[in-house]
Parts: sequence; structure tokens; C-alpha cells
Amino acid sequence: MTKFKLLFTALIFTLLAGCSSTTAVDEKTRSYAKSHQLAGQASWYGNKYHGKLTASGERFNMRANTAAHRTLPFGTIVRVTNTANNKSVDVKINDRGPFAKGRVIDLSHRSFAQIGDINKGLAQVKIEIIDDSNTFRYKH
Repeated sequence: MTKFKLLFTALIFTLLAGCSSTTAVDEKTRSYAKSHQLAGQASWYGNKYHGKLTASGERFNMRANTAAHRTLPFGTIVRVTNTANNKSVDVKINDRGPFAKGRVIDLSHRSFAQIGDINKGLAQVKIEIIDDSNTFRYKH
């Protein structure tokens, strides 16, 4: 019976420790949201950069759901919502940019096509941080 109580107590502590780490991620997310520009114009990039290395060290794939942001850590998952039509897409930050004035995020071709008109090239968006638990500074 003593072994059972000890095992049960260890299980409870393990579950509680798992719950506490979720709170840390939420606090981290809230601090990111306060210190990064998360609304404005989005643009897209594609063929010209397809297959080239991104700032994170990954190869850019215009058919993947990825994006470039000036300051969010690599690996952050964000939800980008077009404010005109309310369509959204979840993307992973794996590059730096955009470098054009007035833009807050560059989406891969595939990601932009899911929320906006590729031919127009720009869309007003809001950005929500969904998951920042797998962020990293540099891959290489």
C-alpha cells in the first residue's frame, strides 16, 4: 500500500509540473505580443527565393506555410488573419523581413494565397502568436 501511495504522489507531481510549464509559455506569448508589431500590411514572396536559405538556416519553400517577420523568434507559429475577408492561415516564422516600408510580415506564396489575392500582392492583416514553445535563435 505504501508503494501505491508513493507512486500516486509521484504521478500527481508530474501532472502538476506539466501544467505549470503551460503558464510559462502563455506569459512568454503575452510579452512577445506587447513587444512586436502584430498588425499592418502583409505581402508575399515566392519563385525568386524558392530553395534558397532563409535567415533561420532552413531552405525557403514557397509551398510551405512559412513567413518572414522582423523580430519574432524563428519557430514561432502565428495566425495571420486578413482583416478584409476574415480568412486566416497559421504559419511558422523562419525568415527575416519584410524590408519594404509599411509591411509587417512576408508570407510564402501558398500562405498568402489562402488569405488574399496573389495578384493584388498586399493585404491588411492582424497577427496572433499561437505557439512560441519551439523558438530558436539560429538553426546553424
